[in-house]
Amino acid sequence: MIDDRTLQIVSNPRSPVAEAFRVARTNIEFSGVDKDMRTILVTSSMKGEGKTTVSANLAAAFAQLGRRVLIVDADFRRPMVHMVFGLDNRQGITTSLLKHGNPLEYVRPTAVPGLFALPSGPIPPNPSELLMTSAMAAFLESVKPQFDHIVFDTPPVTIVTDAAILTTKVDGTVLVVRSGTVDRRLLKRAMALLDQVKANILGVVVNGINRVNEAYYYQYYYYNYYGPSSKEPSRRKRRVRRMKGASSEEAAPQVREVSGLGTHGTVAPDAPDPSAGRAPQR
Repeated sequence: MIDDRTLQIVSNPRSPVAEAFRVARTNIEFSGVDKDMRTILVTSSMKGEGKTTVSANLAAAFAQLGRRVLIVDADFRRPMVHMVFGLDNRQGITTSLLKHGNPLEYVRPTAVPGLFALPSGPIPPNPSELLMTSAMAAFLESVKPQFDHIVFDTPPVTIVTDAAILTTKVDGTVLVVRSGTVDRRLLKRAMALLDQVKANILGVVVNGINRVNEAYYYQYYYYNYYGPSSKEPSRRKRRVRRMKGASSEEAAPQVREVSGLGTHGTVAPDAPDPSAGRAPQR
């Protein structure tokens, strides 16, 4: 059974939350100028920012287009995807990588039509090293032809190197940030770490905007990432836009004037953390 509170795009499809994720899906699709965004990595700057919720809802949003979608729990340290979809985590991607077996053997259908999940499996002693093995490269080659989109839920990029390693193997990366909790310097460090490995950063989802009124009960902002450009230096620093009709004290995100970020429309909600009150299954 899926976690309805987390998977809002399924449990409440007419809500502003669900519509926000559909907008995010569209923005991601159109961010690929010369290639399709088939493999997408979702990470954060620190734990507890809602990356698993964003991963699950984005994957479901793509599946609602009638496509075959796989969500992979690549957070080998604090796996949560199996909790969202009510799956057994005793076997998963780590089982496949360690045994050099067929990864499709561990893929599980979910209650969402067209959406499949690959749990993390047992937590390995060397997560980063496992992602760098030839088995991981073979895994990607074997699953990509089977699905239209693959969404990877990964650990925070500033804490461990797992996300930075995997982001070099995917089409695009989305960074999730919780407003009011993340330090501006930490966010800039996360962006710098992704830049160092030449990640294709599709954008930043700012989660946890304060409630202003019923119409804006849930809000995310999606920020398109602009790379260095000698023709458009003014885009290197842009102030986060405040929500329409809201006072600066109520609605202004805590992260502002972050180098490399520009606004690009409203996207999604202050989603719950599926790990709240629960320990990871090992």
